[in-house]
Amino acid sequence: MRVDGEVATLGQKADAATQIVTVDGQRVRPVEAFTYIALYKPRGVLSDTDDPRGRRTVLELVPPSGHLFAVGRLDLSSEGLVILTDDGALANRLLHPRYGHEREYHVLVEGRPSLETLAKWRQGVFLDEVCTLPAEVHVLRVESGDSWLSVTMREGKKRQIRRVAATLGHQVRMLVRVRIGPIDLGKLKAGQWRNLTQSEIRALRTAAESPASRRG
Repeated sequence: MRVDGEVATLGQKADAATQIVTVDGQRVRPVEAFTYIALYKPRGVLSDTDDPRGRRTVLELVPPSGHLFAVGRLDLSSEGLVILTDDGALANRLLHPRYGHEREYHVLVEGRPSLETLAKWRQGVFLDEVCTLPAEVHVLRVESGDSWLSVTMREGKKRQIRRVAATLGHQVRMLVRVRIGPIDLGKLKAGQWRNLTQSEIRALRTAAESPASRRG
């Protein structure tokens, strides 16, 4: 680490807001210098931050703010929490499979899954000859013969929840992500966004530095 171009000494303090602090040649920016946004992505909006076909993306729902990365992408027909940030190092850690950060979803499926079906989902289901990791699944409520489930998982294969549900005989009618790691969707409605609080940013950065194996 270097501070204002000089190699830092053991125990030396530095302020990234007023000094040039670099690690492996990359400048360290203070937390306050980055943007951290919680967005409720509506259905029909792309999680990608840009689209060559000109379709609407999540960036059109928030104020312009540097080069934002989308943490926790959702398919076009799904909705819920997406985190947008220009903190590339944090985004990479949150997206990397090695860290296995929890994602929680509320999922409306056709019918009423049996106890046996829920047990299979929890244990893992084979998709493309690979078994999904164990997941936390329980019934929230039943509506007109269909069921709202809470599904918490640490991996995110493409359309995984929809594919697992279909494999088990229950098509997904609606899928809403309500949490990514320590960040909850809260009271946001579709299309709404808010800046993360300083305590949320600290919690997110702490979680990003903790591999799943160390978090149990």
